[in-house]
Amino acid sequence: MPITAEAPLPRPESWLGGRLALRQPPRGAHRAGTDAVLLAARAGAQAGETVCDLGAGTGAVGLAVALACPEARVMLVERDPEAAALARLNAEANGLSGRARVIEADVTAPGRERRSAGLLPDSVDLVVTNPPFFEPGRHRASPVPTRAAAHGFSQPGGLEAWLRTASDLLRPGGRLVLIHRADALPSCLDALAGRFGALQVTPVQPRADAAAIRVLVAGMRGSRAPFTLAPALVLHGPDGRFTAEVEAMHRGEKMS
Repeated sequence: MPITAEAPLPRPESWLGGRLALRQPPRGAHRAGTDAVLLAARAGAQAGETVCDLGAGTGAVGLAVALACPEARVMLVERDPEAAALARLNAEANGLSGRARVIEADVTAPGRERRSAGLLPDSVDLVVTNPPFFEPGRHRASPVPTRAAAHGFSQPGGLEAWLRTASDLLRPGGRLVLIHRADALPSCLDALAGRFGALQVTPVQPRADAAAIRVLVAGMRGSRAPFTLAPALVLHGPDGRFTAEVEAMHRGEKMS
């Protein structure tokens, strides 16, 4: 629903143990959840860095990174005007508008179009991203247009184009952290090949005895360091509750 005088704004929701007040679309639309929490917790931003959240939605990941690293600057890149408007409101409401700016741009657009929007080559130190999960025809699209656009690419080769943009934005030696479906790991590694090294994959399992459902992938632009497979991150204990580590991430206490 567009943000207008007739349509009231969504109420702020408490995120990261109350550290972040986040306005999100109504349930049924694309909303940030545990994937965003895990990605923000693994970002590892450092003082003085410029961080780019590609496909930022309403800004959950980028703003969480800004809170965790008070001397970092954050770019929130989002193509959907309504989500971008909420991201601006969220930055302002959390006192972060001085360090977080929103850029409305299509991550997969041609280079000239991206650069015209302000996505300049070799301009950031860290990219964090939760790309759309599906290529066209590989899933049943949501009837909610904004949710469908957030979950799936409109053109074949979308993931390759997305990660090519991430590489273009990063300075040599810059870092990428992404989260994706576990079964998409081969496609992620193919798209990263030749651009990133020092790749580290962390499987994310719903339980200790279950197959991974997500992967966190980190890498460095231009590095030739070898691939590593990290110990799995387990979301839930035998009682069905979040593990202590993941619960701490949800409270904003486990930001690397």
